[in-house]
Amino acid sequence: MTQKILVLPGDGIGPEITAQASRILAACQARGLDVEIEEGLLGGAAYDVHGEPLPAETLEKARAARGILLGAVGGPKWDRIEDLAKRPEKGLLGVRKQLGLFGNLRPAITYPQLAEASSLKRELVAGLDIMIVRELTGGIYFGQPRGIEERDGERVGFNTYVYSESEIERIGRVAFEMAQKRNKKLCSVDKANVLEVTILWREVMERLAPEYPDVELSHMYVDNAAMQLVRAPKQFDVVVTGNMFGDILSDAAAMLTGSIGMLPSASLNESGQGMYEPCHGSAPDIAGQGVANPLATILSVAMMLRYSLDAPTLAKRIEEAVGKVLDDGLRTADIASEGTRTVSTIEMGDAVLAAFEAL
Repeated sequence: MTQKILVLPGDGIGPEITAQASRILAACQARGLDVEIEEGLLGGAAYDVHGEPLPAETLEKARAARGILLGAVGGPKWDRIEDLAKRPEKGLLGVRKQLGLFGNLRPAITYPQLAEASSLKRELVAGLDIMIVRELTGGIYFGQPRGIEERDGERVGFNTYVYSESEIERIGRVAFEMAQKRNKKLCSVDKANVLEVTILWREVMERLAPEYPDVELSHMYVDNAAMQLVRAPKQFDVVVTGNMFGDILSDAAAMLTGSIGMLPSASLNESGQGMYEPCHGSAPDIAGQGVANPLATILSVAMMLRYSLDAPTLAKRIEEAVGKVLDDGLRTADIASEGTRTVSTIEMGDAVLAAFEAL
């Protein structure tokens, strides 16, 4: 059965990088991937046309799609919008909420060819391959009550950190199943020494563990996890944690790899429908210059093929093509170093496509 893919180029460098990723998708179609690809507007680009960051037409297409490929949203052009509900980022949050995309997968992979670009010593990061599983629709970012109010003559800000057993169990199962497909090690990160909500988190993870006897479950406080990511990152395989801790730790892990421009991500719901996007932002300062790195977006296509479209062979082929291009010494400006050749966004897309075709 033909499955639908929705491409949302978005803002800033989004149209440039999704254009290259779309070429790879078309090459997959030519090799038998039965998909129908269409585009839509999201973020600032949608606001400029429709006055809304998430038009009804885009949401309808998103609901019908098995996989969504997003470039990036936002930029200073739209910072002057006074109504926060109209800001580009609200379009992204709206898609996540409407589709129930609760499970965020963020790999932190250091390609051997790029190990020197990391801020850590090569021996600490060469071969690094961590998968951070972050709960995306709950926790302190969404908890109620929240706000700023006056108490005893001064303003007080407050947020509520809350998780239900069902929310924890849902993301826990995603993480255990991910660990089963990898090296069968799962580290659950919490702050159970001071936060009751993460005492519950730990209890639920322990309750799930007997259902996955082949997975070794460990626990780590978030402050120690941050330290261990810098001290000995290769000790981790799969890490599962809540929304706020996952937000922080995944960005820290991303920088271990040398460039956030290399890292894809996935956000999945319970049916396996997903939105796939590079971890970097819209980079408005380089938009339109043809120098953006499309590799994270191309690798996001590989994640889509693996986790939503059940096409792991094509996913592996894309990842091998990216590795071949790096072996050949081609680099966009963000990952360039002595002895490599700096290429444009389109040239990098050309190279990956040629490598994909040759495999």
